[in-house]
Amino acid sequence: MTGRQQPRRGQGELEAQVLAALHEAGEPVGTAWVQERLGGALAYTTVITTLTRLLAKGAVTRRKAGRAFVWSPAADEAGLAALRMRRVLDAERDRGAVLTSFVTSLPPGDEQLLRELLERAGEPED
Repeated sequence: MTGRQQPRRGQGELEAQVLAALHEAGEPVGTAWVQERLGGALAYTTVITTLTRLLAKGAVTRRKAGRAFVWSPAADEAGLAALRMRRVLDAERDRGAVLTSFVTSLPPGDEQLLRELLERAGEPED
């Protein structure tokens, strides 16, 4: 092992860094911009692979800009957290048990907020 090798990132850490960079940009940006924002030490292909994985997960969008793509986050931070929560829930066989466990573990303030949000979601729109 040489002194130049970077320590391995934790699972999802690079994706989180890429998403944070995209949020910081505030507008669609190219892969090279993301690479530079992350310090430039990552290979361009690593950044492209990460962005493509995020695209497959629905966390980012892309559109053609000339011969390349520009990338944007698909949602704000709250929307991305909700997407992660839905993916975890979708991966479980017993959704009812997972939701029951989740709700019963909430602190009282969060439980009340959830009740209010569910009530509002059930109300007919004008």
